[in-house]
Amino acid sequence: MPSPAPSLAPDSSGRGSKPTQLRVGSVPYLVGRPLDKGLGDEPGISLEHDVPARLIERLRSGDLDVALVSSIELFRRDGYRYLDGIGVAGDGYVGSVQVFLRAPIQEAKSLAMDPASRAAAALTKSLLFERRGGPPEYVEVPLGQDPAAAKDTDGWLRIGDQALRETLTIDAPAWNPSEEWRERTGLPFVFAAWIVRPDAEIEPHLDAFRRARARGRDAVDELAEEAAKAWSLPAAKCRSYLSEECRYDPAEDMGPALREFQKRAARAGLCDPRTKPGPIPL
Repeated sequence: MPSPAPSLAPDSSGRGSKPTQLRVGSVPYLVGRPLDKGLGDEPGISLEHDVPARLIERLRSGDLDVALVSSIELFRRDGYRYLDGIGVAGDGYVGSVQVFLRAPIQEAKSLAMDPASRAAAALTKSLLFERRGGPPEYVEVPLGQDPAAAKDTDGWLRIGDQALRETLTIDAPAWNPSEEWRERTGLPFVFAAWIVRPDAEIEPHLDAFRRARARGRDAVDELAEEAAKAWSLPAAKCRSYLSEECRYDPAEDMGPALREFQKRAARAGLCDPRTKPGPIPL
């Protein structure tokens, strides 16, 4: 079946002219490649990469129409929609989101938070909100600074490719929030979703997102080899991260997992419990 034609932006005469450009943002980490591979080459789509926190700012400002960003954002503004069935999820241990520790997690009095991701921070805070004795103090590190450099804290949250590297190269115990979430809820945790700002016209481009996901699924070995070479890490580790630790097709689990996250995050005062983001079927 042919793909639907991109919508046309009218010229000054009112006639159709060129396809409307959909402005898309994605994360600069390995974890995003199985969802956005080749997406920037699709007609009518411009693709940029930036850290999740900046992508959210640009989505809110209207500089982007769609972004692969922290799922907590769905519950912090009204009117968002999301592509249902695909995203970045963990169904247990995920090596790219780690809390490295200088003291046991039940005894930690303070944690420095990686400013690059809001979903991982909200996940960590919602889980530790339920900790016996109450949550630790959270030290918010400015964007671009290293949370591990906060030496007076009992640990630091690290996300992305750097977390993968540190997991294999530093001598520090770690607590894995995604693994803890699975044990408590029995659900996957959706770290990132394709979030669509209100009024963005994504429907003519849905096939492009499907094709990007299909290309990413077929390129896991290639992506793992590239990452292993760039970081001097074992290719097997990179491959297991992409094919086993991460889930990119949470399918029917996505809605229940997001609703559970919203409930727990709202309990910890991290989001609005009343927002109802709309799923866009793929």
